[in-house]
Amino acid sequence: MDISLIKKLCSERKIKWSVHAAERLMERGISRADVLNCLEYGEIIEDYPTDYPNPSYLVFGRSLNGKVLHVVAGSNDESLFIITAYYPDTNKFEPDLKTRKRG
Repeated sequence: MDISLIKKLCSERKIKWSVHAAERLMERGISRADVLNCLEYGEIIEDYPTDYPNPSYLVFGRSLNGKVLHVVAGSNDESLFIITAYYPDTNKFEPDLKTRKRG
């Protein structure tokens, strides 16, 4: 997956928000605008090409207030499906918050 497709689908607002994603965003205090900012200016740090029903990826970016944010999204090349978003921490990621810890 190329980040340019994500940015294109975001700019065209071809985005589908799952109920799960909406619930998690609310629980975590993350706005849809934060998710869009992350996707529009972020970078793909993990790729899940065999996910069903669509390939998905983990995007590293920032919320509107500059806090590091991860967004998991999938795409069928026509729409972007927001799966979840969260603020990463060093329990699961290295200090760069991009590299997943092993083991």
